[in-house]
Amino acid sequence: MANAITNLWRLSRAGLVLAQHGVRFVPNGQPVPLALRFARLLTLPVQIVAAPFNMGKPKQRRISSALAALGPSYIKLGQFLATRGDVIGPELAGDLGHLQDKMPPFSMAEARRAVEEALGGKLEDHFVEFGPPVAAASIAQVHKAVTLDKGQRREVAVKILRPNVEKRFKRDLDSYFFAARLIERFHAPSRRLKPVAVVENLARTTELEMDLRLEGAAMSEMAENIGEGEKFRVPSVDWKRTSKRVLTTDWIDGIPISDHSRLKAEGHDLKQLGLTVLRSFLTHAMRDGFFHADMHQGNLFVDKAGNVVAVDFGIMGRLGHKERRFLAEILYGLITRDYHRAAEVHFWAGYVPPHHPVEVFAQALRAIGEPIHGRTADEISMADLLGQLFAYTDVFDMETRPELILLQKSMVIVEGVARGLDPSLNLWTASEPVAAEWVQANYGARGHLKRAGEGATTLTRVLAEVPAMLSEAERASSGLAEMARHGVRLDPATIASIARETSRRNRFSRVATWIGALSLAALAAKYTGLF
Repeated sequence: MANAITNLWRLSRAGLVLAQHGVRFVPNGQPVPLALRFARLLTLPVQIVAAPFNMGKPKQRRISSALAALGPSYIKLGQFLATRGDVIGPELAGDLGHLQDKMPPFSMAEARRAVEEALGGKLEDHFVEFGPPVAAASIAQVHKAVTLDKGQRREVAVKILRPNVEKRFKRDLDSYFFAARLIERFHAPSRRLKPVAVVENLARTTELEMDLRLEGAAMSEMAENIGEGEKFRVPSVDWKRTSKRVLTTDWIDGIPISDHSRLKAEGHDLKQLGLTVLRSFLTHAMRDGFFHADMHQGNLFVDKAGNVVAVDFGIMGRLGHKERRFLAEILYGLITRDYHRAAEVHFWAGYVPPHHPVEVFAQALRAIGEPIHGRTADEISMADLLGQLFAYTDVFDMETRPELILLQKSMVIVEGVARGLDPSLNLWTASEPVAAEWVQANYGARGHLKRAGEGATTLTRVLAEVPAMLSEAERASSGLAEMARHGVRLDPATIASIARETSRRNRFSRVATWIGALSLAALAAKYTGLF
């Protein structure tokens, strides 16, 4: 009971702060639970009093000011809700899309104390120079520093968690869970949107963000995934100076990707950079199933060689094979106008309940895809596409898929960055090679051959085990009968019998291996056109 009262107090305070800044988190035209309607009525006097002070302020600034006043976790919540136009409405989602994760920095004294507690010793034991914060966000801030190892000076970026940030997030997340459970319990139409699952996803994401060792590991993993010629790279990690609350990496001496005039002055091709940003993201998502989920302009730089360099790996996304196929098939199906194929993958993935006809859902996808194909390149929007897909979720009883929330958010952000560099960038033309490559590699001739090889290997293992399993069953049966009659004994006759069975089993295993090898050869020949 006490916990419920505390959470209600925190949520009421948040509602008053939002009202004070002229922010309304209940979209027009949406069914609203009675409790929220009552809350909106209570905050009306506050909105009326504050209205003169908010006049002339863009809505984006009002939202930013309100969430900054509420604290770090509300900034993260706002960024998260920016991906959920189906929950808060497209207008508010668009406003939140402009939200920047910026907070006032904490003091140098607190930064020093955090480094010394995390790494041990004094600050000077680890860094010969340690500058003031260069960036401060809701969870951590970054300092530029210099290390000296074996006479080699190296410029580094030192990321430090905010003091007591874990406690603050835990407290506010408790309130979010409380509100989400109430909504699911008393507002049946909202259950399809899975508000509790949305908060769980936010909680998992922030928990990972607050262990900077995991961020370092994400950088290391992505560096291994990046192939030759991708024109995309990540900083290397200084593991010696990294712990749960402190992360040290290479300092990136590059041009912010948002500084278009400077990029042009340095001779960089903005159109090529836009293509690199988009294709790198899609490649990492589809090929690797591991992608940077916060690729906004503030986290991207361009080095002297023209590589796009990403920083801040606190939010990462992972996709299983099922989700990767979904992404590739949807892109490929809409690009090639194969709407039936794109519809089928929704049913295959379980995103649309089976009681709906595939043909009807394919018709809905056609309604989305055809207008896109009829527009010019600069009019095509991934955000618009996702918005239209969201519009159909209610019609086709589609539940929220938490594993795709980060992907949806990231695609919209990446689109904005790429379009900023090249307003005429054709998203479908840019996406087609990546989606087609994945579909061909996994479901074309190469994919069939790969799966055939994997299947033949499995078949070989199974066949090799069959004699052993039969022998074990036969021996167990005869052994149990013998034990029932005479008890347990091990005499020369028993030993000789075991030897004969072992020899026979080895012969069968060799035969099974040859059968498997011949099967693999036949399948390979079939898919390479020899038969």
